[in-house]
Order: sequence, then structure tokens, then C-alpha cells
Amino acid sequence: MITELNKFVEMVEDSLTDDLDVSVVAMELGTTEYHLRRMFSSLAGMPLSEYVRRRRMTLAAGDVLGDGDLLSIAVRYGYGSSEAFGRAFRSVHGARPGDVRRDGGPLRTQPQLRFRLTVEGRTTMDTRITERPAFRLVGHAARVPLIHQGINPHIQAHIASLPTDEHARLKSLGNTEPAGLLQVSADVDPDYAEGSELTYLHGVAITEPTRAPEDLDALEVPTGTWAVFRTEGEYPAALQSAWAATATDWFPSNPWRLRPGPTIVAVLERADDFSTATCELWLPVEHA
Repeated sequence: MITELNKFVEMVEDSLTDDLDVSVVAMELGTTEYHLRRMFSSLAGMPLSEYVRRRRMTLAAGDVLGDGDLLSIAVRYGYGSSEAFGRAFRSVHGARPGDVRRDGGPLRTQPQLRFRLTVEGRTTMDTRITERPAFRLVGHAARVPLIHQGINPHIQAHIASLPTDEHARLKSLGNTEPAGLLQVSADVDPDYAEGSELTYLHGVAITEPTRAPEDLDALEVPTGTWAVFRTEGEYPAALQSAWAATATDWFPSNPWRLRPGPTIVAVLERADDFSTATCELWLPVEHA
């Protein structure tokens, strides 16, 4: 995957003044747009769209410092007006194009990315691959913003709003894997951009034929393959570290790629104050 990502970066570089069709590029690289975007954002630390914007504005800075017409420069980099170009330029450089032309700066450069795989071998990932028939996720859903590090207060508030006895009721409904109370993230932005909205569901898994109570939200999950990562330790730090390691260590070293579908966290054991927990991270995958 590292080789494919570097080829992708070169293609992005060659298309900074054009609209790159990521789905076509993904097919040429032998992968999927979904997996390519998710791996890029996980390893680069930013969405693909943000990287492209930064690289475009880095190159555009050289043109702005010249004597070309600003509207022509805007059109060259894919913007329909000098105002739209100015907003993008200022978001990267912190100054308007006219000010930079007059003062010579300030300018902020986004270097071209290069991905490298560093194998340390100090962390063993407890992983299993499992085939699951279609099942249903049922519980209480809410739209929340994506937060990469730490506890998500919006999810915390959603769970806290549920009656105390509702957790026991939900747990009694679960009758298939993933077992126990589940934290489900669905409809996630393919670029995994922080602040983008996702659907969070607090609930359980039930078999497809099982009838769900009408007062619960439901997500249908088709038949497919899952990579299951077991984590133990400080919560949610250990879980978030494992999620990051899937991108940096596991996927580049194994013949699997992410496919569209919900991300599921099953909490198997936890301390009373939830400071530590044993969890399973379920990721939908397909053979690369």
C-alpha cells in the first residue's frame, strides 16, 4: 500500500491544476477509492482534499508573486472567481493574494508528501479475520462530529441521555457477534476529516431474522469479511492507538483493504470508571 500511495501522490502532483478522478486512479493502482482515501488521511494526518488545497496554494504562491492577472491564476488552479481563490489562498498562507504580491509574504509551504514504512516489530497486534453473515445493528443513533483524539463529548452526551435501565435492555437484545454493547460509527466521510459528521449508534448486534423493537434505530449490515483487533489498556487511548496502527502497520503488511461499512467497537470488559477497558475493534475488509 505504501508504494501505491506514493504513486498516487505523484499523480496528484501532476494534476494540481486539473480535477483528478480519484476513483479512476484507485482502479489503476489496483485498489478502491474508499481504501485509498482512508489510508491517505490516516497516514498523512489530513484529508486528501486538504492536502490538494495546500499543494495548489503552495504552487499558486509563486504565480501570485509574479505579475500575472489574479483571476487568470485563480482559473488555472480550478477556482471560478478571484474571491474563491482568495479565500483558499488566505486559509493556507494567512494573507490575501494582493497583500502577498505587495509584501512578498507571508507564505506557508506544503511539501510534497512521501510515505515510508518503518517496521519496528515491537507491537504485536491481536487480530483475527472472520466471515459474518448479514446482521442488524439496533440501538439509539445520533449525528455527531468526528474527533480523532480523546473522548468525544458529543458521543458521551448521547450515551448519558439514555435511561440507566436502557443499557441493560439493549444488552439483553444482542444475540450475535459482535457481542455486548457496541459503539458503532457509520456514514463516515471517506477522507476521515476531523469535524465531519458521522452516525453514531449505541446498541447491539442481532441476527437478520430477529425482529427489532420499533422504538430503536437500525442499521442493516450485509454479509462480509471483518478484521477484528483486540485491545486492552487505558480507554480510549489504547483503542485509538490500535486504530492508528491498523493504517501504519497492519494494512501495509497484510493482503486486506478497507471496504465501505460501519466501524464497530465492542466493549468486552471495563473498569467501573471506564478508565481502562478490553475492546474489539471490528473493521469491514476485503481481500486486496
